[in-house]
Amino acid sequence: MSVHDADSRSQPLRGENLPKKQASPISKLAGIINAAAAAKGNGRRLDMGGHTALARLDPDAEFRPHQLAALCRALIDAGLNPDETWLLETWRRWALIAHGMALAGHDHSQPLGQQLSAAGVSEARVTRLLTARDDAFRQLVPRLLRLLASKRQAPNWFDLGDLIRSEGRDEKTAERIRLKIAAGFFSAEAKK
Repeated sequence: MSVHDADSRSQPLRGENLPKKQASPISKLAGIINAAAAAKGNGRRLDMGGHTALARLDPDAEFRPHQLAALCRALIDAGLNPDETWLLETWRRWALIAHGMALAGHDHSQPLGQQLSAAGVSEARVTRLLTARDDAFRQLVPRLLRLLASKRQAPNWFDLGDLIRSEGRDEKTAERIRLKIAAGFFSAEAKK
């Protein structure tokens, strides 16, 4: 997958239109990072040290060589093709996703909004996440992920990853995702 596939506005943000045998990059990346976390390795190149490097990575800071190496290995194994044509913003978005997966894991069994409710995330925190833009949004995501990890609640990266990839780039898609997260959260809260 090229940079254009990874960050193009005309491409679907998830694997809905991919052939059934081909998993989405989010699915593959989650599998690679989860396998490394379980110290099983993934049959390729990301090991526990790579997982640790991703967990310690600051997506908005300068990448350290071992963190960049771990990120590249994971992205390549997930079917993405990071190269010199990738914009810095593309690197930052995928670094935030990989960092988040290393911190909190991935669970696609429920929508993100329901997961936030199940973890006891406050309405104020969810509202801040859904109304934040640009740098404020990027700063809130790792905090939220650490909170979810402390509650042993892995987020749904199909929802959160799509939001990270579209926020500030494709606001129509980002707003659709925000509304989906809000609907799931407030619906689950009302059932409590």
